Amino acid sequence: MGRYHADKFARLPGVELVAVVDPDPARATISDFRTVLDRIDAAVVAVPTDRHHEVARACLEKGVHVLVEKPIATTIEEADALIALAREKGLLLQVGHVERYNKAFQALTARMDRPMFIEAERLAEFKQRGAEVNVVLDLMIHDLDLAVALARSEVQAVSACGFRVLTRDIDIANARIEFANGCVADLSASRVSQTVVRKFRVFEPGLYASADLQAGSLRYVRQSDGGIEQAEERHEGGDALAAQAESFVLAVSRKHPVQVDGAEGRRALKLALDVGRLVRERLRHFE
Repeated sequence: MGRYHADKFARLPGVELVAVVDPDPARATISDFRTVLDRIDAAVVAVPTDRHHEVARACLEKGVHVLVEKPIATTIEEADALIALAREKGLLLQVGHVERYNKAFQALTARMDRPMFIEAERLAEFKQRGAEVNVVLDLMIHDLDLAVALARSEVQAVSACGFRVLTRDIDIANARIEFANGCVADLSASRVSQTVVRKFRVFEPGLYASADLQAGSLRYVRQSDGGIEQAEERHEGGDALAAQAESFVLAVSRKHPVQVDGAEGRRALKLALDVGRLVRERLRHFE
């Protein structure tokens, strides 16, 4: 992900891309991120998830604003430490839940008033990148974050199941999230699919909306004058990663609010960890 982030920030006006750091000399000439911390105002942390806390903490300790890829960390304790450090230093800590900047999702959110049922399906082919964590932390966490943002309510109950396929951890998972306001979310994720799918469906009284977050398309079905009215929209051409980069720059330079701060990143992580724990408990029962 680092190369994509670097490309987006390099194109933003008023931003100087000081360095790209990677331990692989074929990708970057700088291998130790600590050598550049005195020369920068902000950093994007796009290292493997199990190093998010280490690298983000070092940046914050040096007074550097941080955009850290999702999930914010691997444990709640690590997330809390980063949030507390950013608050203590008066620094921005933004979490890269990039789907919040997806134009189709933003259009869907603007149309929904009181979601009662959310259904999401996120499928991907297996890739070694991201395999250091399970499919819940790698893929499902996107839709966990979106579901919480849409429901606008506290989580009341969680149930989950899943399986190991190609790795020693969870590769396929399904979760049912019940919210205090009555909304229910049914989410599925797989990283061993033959096709890429990013579907998001939302139901509320009198309205059904279906979003293809991959293709940028929306379909609405509603009741109208005793009949059924259907409409379709296209939201192609958006660049969610570029929009997220611009949001981060505006938050650093002009104190604009961000959509996913450390607290919201922690909330998504907590839910993902709960789902993962429930899946493992079920797997142990059958082993």
